[in-house]
Amino acid sequence: MSKPLLGIVLGGILGVFDGLTALLYPGMSPKILGIVIGSMIKGIIAGVIVGFVATKLRSLPLGIIIGLGVGMLLAYLAAMMPDPQTGRHYYLEIMIPGSIVGLIVGFATQRYGRPAGQPRASRQ
Repeated sequence: MSKPLLGIVLGGILGVFDGLTALLYPGMSPKILGIVIGSMIKGIIAGVIVGFVATKLRSLPLGIIIGLGVGMLLAYLAAMMPDPQTGRHYYLEIMIPGSIVGLIVGFATQRYGRPAGQPRASRQ
């Protein structure tokens, strides 16, 4: 699988789990569908960015750092929006799982993604 496609798929899947971590906090279950959808979109965006960067840079440490940074930035942008009912911001609650998603996607795209132009391995 190409690096960008791996980033998109993995980012979307891990984004769902990122959103489900909101169930650990009281009062979030009524909002879980919107949180999961938003986290999945955030994971897909991170996967696209990290996947395309991984095609240009062939460095595992840089891929991990860029993935962490992209995940953290997108999570920060989501955390800037206050809860409509309480007005509270959930910086740590959103940024920690979002950063972990970015870190994992950055690692996986560098380590397991197929570089552009490389043919698929044939199955026998």
